[in-house]
Amino acid sequence: MSRSDTVYGLHAVEALLRHNPEQVLEFWVLAGSPNPPLAVLAALAGDQGIIVQRAGRATLDRLAGGGRHQGAVVRCRRPEAAAVVTLGDLLGDVRDALFLILDGVEDPQNLGACLRVADAAGARAVIRPLHRGVGLTAAAIKVASGAAESVPVVAVPNLARALADLKSAGVWIVGTDAGAEQSIYDVDLKSPTALVLGAEGSGMRRLTRDLCDRRVSIPMAGTVESLNVAVAAGVCLFEAVRQRR
Repeated sequence: MSRSDTVYGLHAVEALLRHNPEQVLEFWVLAGSPNPPLAVLAALAGDQGIIVQRAGRATLDRLAGGGRHQGAVVRCRRPEAAAVVTLGDLLGDVRDALFLILDGVEDPQNLGACLRVADAAGARAVIRPLHRGVGLTAAAIKVASGAAESVPVVAVPNLARALADLKSAGVWIVGTDAGAEQSIYDVDLKSPTALVLGAEGSGMRRLTRDLCDRRVSIPMAGTVESLNVAVAAGVCLFEAVRQRR
């Protein structure tokens, strides 16, 4: 595993500077740019004692791997390596808990979008298998627009074991399945709940599906058969928010 990673884009870099400046190893901004948000980021970095390096667009393009950096690139310690939140920490007090579990999501943009909606819905954490699906790449952090700094991503070596531990702690496991007869709108989500979404295309694995207390579907009125995983996460998480309010 690489010991460092790259974060780019105005929102993602600002969130890192504000919430986890100790993770920053190097910070570059576009030289000669009149863009006010870049000046704000440079001032914020200066307040944190971080040296601001200025470079041309070609250099930033290379550092960001061709990603849309908007003039700001940071090399930092990998968020998952620096994270201190574990599954055990999450199980300490599950009252009113809402978790999002991603069973093998492979697209970093989907992971980033799921993090963003999890943050908006007030989810305590996003849980994913350590050895299946994408991790917190630079692209995922960019799409998350700061949510990667506020929502813990807990990578567990055995998702089935993690689900069993959540259930033992009193968390209701609700899995999304296009073939389920029960609608997400007909299930009580006010108790401690973990919403499980599967990988793009294949959905939840069989063992994950079998460990769910309930399997639910999202009613589809149009011609499409399924929703993007991040859109589905938003529908399910905010149904839980609606019920709890």
